[in-house]
Amino acid sequence: MTDEDKRVPARFFKTDTGAEPVRDWLKNLSKANRRILGADINTLEFGWPIGMPLCRPISSRKGLWEIRSSLPRRRIARILFCMHEGSLLLLHGLIKKTQKTPDSDLHLATTRMKQLKAAARKKKGRKR
Repeated sequence: MTDEDKRVPARFFKTDTGAEPVRDWLKNLSKANRRILGADINTLEFGWPIGMPLCRPISSRKGLWEIRSSLPRRRIARILFCMHEGSLLLLHGLIKKTQKTPDSDLHLATTRMKQLKAAARKKKGRKR
């Protein structure tokens, strides 16, 4: 299977300096955890749109979604993403320590999503 077979390919958010925070976060996880998260991302790419229990919108943040992964030892991981230019754009990853996703993590993902949209508007304005 190739990217062309995917309904919606996943891409990593890049900062202005070229860093990919979600890719870096994934690299720091154990191989077993990376495998679980990779399989969940893959399921989403090929099966979009998918609902619970794997994926849901974050109701308090318009346009922000989460991939919900269960890890060994009863840990929970989330990857926050948005739809951008036909892709699932992976904005932020975290291991949850509380029932509620911390506001700081939601704020970071929302800020990155806004940066993307602003850059896309700016790019679109230059094409005119």
